[in-house]
Amino acid sequence: MDQVIRHDPDGSRFVAECDKQVAELRYAERGPDTLDFHHTFVPPAFRGRGVAGALSAGALEWARATGRKVRPSCPYVAAYLRRHPEYADLIAE
Repeated sequence: MDQVIRHDPDGSRFVAECDKQVAELRYAERGPDTLDFHHTFVPPAFRGRGVAGALSAGALEWARATGRKVRPSCPYVAAYLRRHPEYADLIAE
C-alpha cells in the first residue's frame, strides 16, 4: 500500500490518511537534535498493509534530512530499526 506521509510539526507527528482515517507516528523532542519516536497508530482496518512501515521510513528520512538522531521508545519503531540497518546511524546513543 503506497502512502503519502505528511509531517505535522504542530502536532509532533507524521501522518498518513487511510480512507479518511488517520494513521500516525508521534514524537517528542529530546534536546536540540534528538527525537523520541514514542507511538505509532494505524486504524485496525489498515493494519498489516505496510502503513506503519511507511510512517517509520518517512519519519526516519526526515530525521536524517534534518540532522536529527532518534530514540525509538515505540516498540514498532524499535523493531523497524532492527529490520532496517540502513537507519542504524540515526539511533541516539
